[in-house]
Amino acid sequence: QVQLVESGGGLVQAGGSLRLSCAVSGMSLSIHAMGWYRQAPGKQRELVAHITSGGSTNYADSAKGRFTISRDNFKNTVYLQMNSLKPEDTAVYYCNVHEYPFRSWGQGTQVTVSS
Repeated sequence: QVQLVESGGGLVQAGGSLRLSCAVSGMSLSIHAMGWYRQAPGKQRELVAHITSGGSTNYADSAKGRFTISRDNFKNTVYLQMNSLKPEDTAVYYCNVHEYPFRSWGQGTQVTVSS
């Protein structure tokens, strides 16, 4: 069974930083592209960033220049470094396979950015 456990969220003031972690078990992280997704209240879940098995990264326009996705295959962990946070970044953040996520999502980690 694949398990995805997100952590690292919290309450931060605008302009602050957070580093999210996604602990992955039950699959070979090294051969999968992974993505960070977020869902704000009343909105669809959206892809924020993803990283390919080869290490190439892509970002949503809203995240470019502020967020960095990375992976540590030995630790089976995917990270999202979030800098210069804005109130509009407030959402529950999830990790999953990209581009075809598993049906079962983790609980996510709440990120709240105050103005």
